[in-house]
Amino acid sequence: MSTALTFLGGLGVQVPVHATIMVSDAYSARADRDEILRWLGGFKLPPGITYVVHGEAEAADALRDAIESRLGWNAAVARDGQRVTL
Repeated sequence: MSTALTFLGGLGVQVPVHATIMVSDAYSARADRDEILRWLGGFKLPPGITYVVHGEAEAADALRDAIESRLGWNAAVARDGQRVTL
């Protein structure tokens, strides 16, 4: 786990974040569900929760459902403007 800094609500306030922040440009926004599930399935340990943050509402919910049912992970579709405690 690494420590990173993030800016709170664009107010210029730095807040320490104790998390592993992962970004992958290996998949485009158009990666299909099976590719995403295959990539997620390669993780050694599941995250506490996986947020689906892209796609139309119906497609995002279908991906959330697939993550939960196939991988047994806790997943949610992020709401616009949603804030979460990590």
